[in-house]
Amino acid sequence: MVDKLDMFCYQCSQTARGEGCTVRGVCGKVPTVARLQDNLIYAMKGISAYNYCANVLGARDTDVDEFLTKGLYSTLTNVNFDATDLIQLGLEAGEANIKVMKMLKEANIAAFGEPEPVEVKVGSQGGPAIIVTGHDLKALEELLKATEGTGIKIYTHSEMLPAHGYPGLNKYDHLVGELGGSWCDQKEIFSKYNAAILGTSNCVVIPKDEYADRIFTMDVAKLPDVPVIEDYDFQPLIDKALELGDMPEEETTTITTGFGLSTILSLADKIKELVEAGKIKRFFVVGGCDGINPKRAYYREFVENLPEDTVVLTLACGKFRFNDLDLGDIEGVPRLIDLGQCNDTIVAIDIALALCDLFGVELNDLPLTIVLSWMEQKAVAILWSLLALNKQDMYIGPIVPAWINDEMLTFLVDTFNLKVCGDAKEDIKDIMG
Repeated sequence: MVDKLDMFCYQCSQTARGEGCTVRGVCGKVPTVARLQDNLIYAMKGISAYNYCANVLGARDTDVDEFLTKGLYSTLTNVNFDATDLIQLGLEAGEANIKVMKMLKEANIAAFGEPEPVEVKVGSQGGPAIIVTGHDLKALEELLKATEGTGIKIYTHSEMLPAHGYPGLNKYDHLVGELGGSWCDQKEIFSKYNAAILGTSNCVVIPKDEYADRIFTMDVAKLPDVPVIEDYDFQPLIDKALELGDMPEEETTTITTGFGLSTILSLADKIKELVEAGKIKRFFVVGGCDGINPKRAYYREFVENLPEDTVVLTLACGKFRFNDLDLGDIEGVPRLIDLGQCNDTIVAIDIALALCDLFGVELNDLPLTIVLSWMEQKAVAILWSLLALNKQDMYIGPIVPAWINDEMLTFLVDTFNLKVCGDAKEDIKDIMG
């Protein structure tokens, strides 16, 4: 069995034996510094994802751009060996990520209206179809315009689900529903349905032969030997959908999405009344990235076992672990509230800060617990955003990110009381006291 590497770096010509530094850098870099640099790079990748989507809609922030330049420069060879400063840069990354998420959310609302709760049908409704996955709402809008009157039905997949809540997108009658769940089911879902497929932004995977001839990408998303849509010219995609013919109809179910900040704030007085009456004991934010690790069953078990006097806010593809559950409501306040995709994390932050104002308390005094599932780099950026807000007592899982070593974990535990998800029922007991 190979021991876990303390570090791995091969970014310069000093690299040990010309292969890679795995114990300590020839430059003098120690493992924790190397891992903190990796952490910073991952957070900046997440910021870049949000920044790209905002830029598509014409929104830009020079502070965010300047931080990305500064942060990347700090990871260059022989620039920054200071672990304390790299932690501070991680917190600055969190602050930059809050800025970019707010900018993106404002741009989406300006373009498509503020999301409103809507029931979305899940399953095939027949006819020729295109399935759209990814995060690019502008791409979806342009596709909806291009397919009006063609008889083609448009379905969302994974992180495109929240599009149904935006009035500017939901107004199109041929945006009919959702197929599948999180990004990691796409090989199964895309093989099952004889539809043309459009992959926007991120979360595409190497296609199976069953659908390799009917998938297209755009934006920064690219796949080997897969055609790319340029300048919103969707004609090849449309032709493929019509060529494939009708999908068989099947029985559909429904899920609810589209809870925006205004919708939640409209319930503020009722929420305050219920909390003060002891009818709502705690709020949970449960969400983040999904993945194939079997340990991710934790999140469904966690939500299923929460007391009936709790409310769950969820977002990103982690919600697909449990968003089919009917948790009911507490005197009109839904117990399961889908705030959208990972791009909508700022809504959860805004709600938390609004609750602070509502109850006149600090963030860590709210009856609020955050349970994060991580998989890729946007989750790292969001984690550091929450750390930048000094949010204590968060849970993260289902496993500890591989680039975090014992020294880093000890710091996060000692400073923020960060906890690793364990047994769902036991964690609930600990949280609820």
